[in-house]
Amino acid sequence: MFGFLLSLFLISLSVPVALSLGLVGITGYAYINGFSGVLFVAGSAPFEAIFPYSLSVIPLFLMMGVFSARCGLSADLFQAANMLLGRLKGGLAMATIGACAGFGAICGSSLATVATIGRVALPEMRKAGYSDELSAASIAAGGTLGVMIPPSVLLIIYGLLTEQSIGKLFLAAIIPGLLATALYVICVAISVRIKPDLLKNKQVSSPDFEWRILRKAWPMFAMFTVVIGGIQFGLFSPTEAAGIGAFGAVALAIARRSLNRESLMSAMRETVGLTGMIFFIIIGASFFNFFMETSGLPQLLVSTVEANGLPPSYALLAIIVFYLVLGCFMDAMSMILLTTPFVYPLIVSLGFDPIWFGIIVVTVAELGLITPPIGMNLFVVQGVVDDLPASTVMRGIIPFILADTVRLALLIFIPALTLYLPSLS
Repeated sequence: MFGFLLSLFLISLSVPVALSLGLVGITGYAYINGFSGVLFVAGSAPFEAIFPYSLSVIPLFLMMGVFSARCGLSADLFQAANMLLGRLKGGLAMATIGACAGFGAICGSSLATVATIGRVALPEMRKAGYSDELSAASIAAGGTLGVMIPPSVLLIIYGLLTEQSIGKLFLAAIIPGLLATALYVICVAISVRIKPDLLKNKQVSSPDFEWRILRKAWPMFAMFTVVIGGIQFGLFSPTEAAGIGAFGAVALAIARRSLNRESLMSAMRETVGLTGMIFFIIIGASFFNFFMETSGLPQLLVSTVEANGLPPSYALLAIIVFYLVLGCFMDAMSMILLTTPFVYPLIVSLGFDPIWFGIIVVTVAELGLITPPIGMNLFVVQGVVDDLPASTVMRGIIPFILADTVRLALLIFIPALTLYLPSLS
C-alpha cells in the first residue's frame, strides 16, 4: 500500500505517469526480491508489455480518430446534429453532445473529442447566445463519451490487463454509451428550464433540413457500423476491425482532398506520439504490476474480505467510492493502470462479471474526467478559448455529474444494460 500511495504522490507532483509507476515498481520489486531479480525484470518486462499482437489495435484506432478529425468530420457531425436538434430549447448544446457521441465512436479518446468538437461548437454556441456555463459544460461532459462508446482506448487497456475479450467489452459499452448520451441531453433540457438565463437569446433557430448535411456525416455511421458490426457478427477480430477503420479514415481524408504531404506527416506524427505515450505508460505499469504480484497485496485483499465475511455488495460499494475519490485527483488511464492489478482479483473472487465491472470502471473514470479539481476535460475545454474562467466551467458541470451518478446507479442495479449485447455474441 505504501508503494501505491507513493505512486499517487509522484503523479500529484507532475512526475510522468510512466516514470512514477516504473520507479515505484522497480524499487519495490528490488526491496522484496533483491537487485538480481530487478535486472531480470528490467530486461524482460518492457518487451513483454508491448509485444502482444492485441496491442496493435491501439495505434490503429488512434490513427482512425486522428485522420477522421483531419478531414473535417467533426464539423459535419456538429452540423448534422444541429440540424436535427437545434430547434429544441437548448438544442445547440444537445447537438454538441450528439456530435461528441458520434466523434467519440470513431475517435476513442475523451481529450481529443473535447478539443476537436469544442473548437467547432463553442464559437457557435456563443454566437447563438448560450452562456459559457452551459456551453463549456456540455462540451466537457460530451467529451467523456469518447472513452465509453467503442472503440475506447480505456476499454482496450482494461481488456489487455485483465485478459478479457475486447470485442465483448466494446459490445457491452454500446447501451451504456447511448444511455449516457440520452441522460446528458435530458440534463440540458432540464437545466435550461430551471435556469432560463443559460440561454441569453430566447429565439431558437437551426439550419433547414438538408439531405446534403446528412450525406456529409454518413461516413461516421458507416465506419462505426462496419467496425462494431463486424466484431459483433464475427466477420473479423478487433485488430482487423481497427485496421479497416484506420484504412477507412485515411481513404475518407483522401477522398475529401484534406491531405497533402504536410498534413499527412503531421497526422502520422500525432498518431505515433499518442501511441508512444500510451505504450510507455503500459511499460511503467508492467513494472508496477510485477511489484504488486510479488508483494501479495491482491491475495491479501481477497483473503481479508473473505475472512471478514463482507457482503459482495458492500465490497463493491467501497471499491466504487475508492475510484470516485481517486478520479478527483488522477487521469482515467493512470487510475485504471494503477489499480486494476489488485482490484481485479478481488472483483473476480466476489463473483462479479469482469466485463460488467470493466464498464463500471470506465464509467467512474468518465466521472473523474469532469470532476473538480483536476478533471482533465475541464482544462481542455478551457484551452479551446482564452477567456473562459475555470469557475464557470466547474459551476456548469454539476448537473452533468448528477446525470452520471444516475447512470452509474442504473448500471449497477441493472447489469443487463451492460451484459445483454455480449450475451448475443
